Amino acid sequence: MMQNSLQISCIQTTLIWEDAEQNLKQFEKHFAQLPKSTELVILPEMFSTGFSMKTKKLAEKMDGPSFVWLKKQAAKINKIIVGSLIIKDQEEHYNRLFVMFPDGNYAYYDKRHLFRMGNEHKHYSAGTKRLVFNYKNWRICPLTCYDLRFPVWSRNQNDYDLLIYIANWPESRRAVWKKLLPARAIENQVYVAGVNRIGKDGEGLRYAGDTVIINPRGETMVETKEHDQQIIHAHLSLDELNRFREKFPVALDADEFKIL
Repeated sequence: MMQNSLQISCIQTTLIWEDAEQNLKQFEKHFAQLPKSTELVILPEMFSTGFSMKTKKLAEKMDGPSFVWLKKQAAKINKIIVGSLIIKDQEEHYNRLFVMFPDGNYAYYDKRHLFRMGNEHKHYSAGTKRLVFNYKNWRICPLTCYDLRFPVWSRNQNDYDLLIYIANWPESRRAVWKKLLPARAIENQVYVAGVNRIGKDGEGLRYAGDTVIINPRGETMVETKEHDQQIIHAHLSLDELNRFREKFPVALDADEFKIL
């Protein structure tokens, strides 16, 4: 693959409530459908359990079975996998997003903005550091669900080219999801991939999916059908992105700031 191109795939699927074993088996079937050309595959938030607050029951340590599975699968399919798990680290619980490389190296990001309307802040500890990882010539920033509502945390300070949001975003607020994802692409002049689940969770919340890949102009490149189990793919071009930034250099007039 060329250094300035990137092939990504996004998996939109139902999640079996609080059943890691069945969810992992399900994702293995999805992985078998991925094109050979895919380099980066993105899963929904808490892909092994659904958005559960039962940390004592479901949390795994960093060497737990879901993490080990993630490492084995990345090697098996020879692709980078992005998705989050419920992790216990020391005595804290985190909604921890992993970036797992095929060679076994990994990075992680702990969700910063915890969804208080769902009491996430009472069961999880917030992260403090944003993650930007590198692959080929790409700089990629993965964030999680509720983070989407906070543009300062997502702000591109000329440090990334692709912004990823993994989510369990309920159908009742899908209009917000659909508006904010293009906004983040436009204001940051980056590609955006938003990956959500479908189905109904154990709390009775329904999810329409609305998984989408958006170009730096805020235009939809590809999207899923609502409520449909589906995998979407896109070819991203860093050359096209940089030409757009050179032609329309809004970053030169951006305000400087620091996040404390």
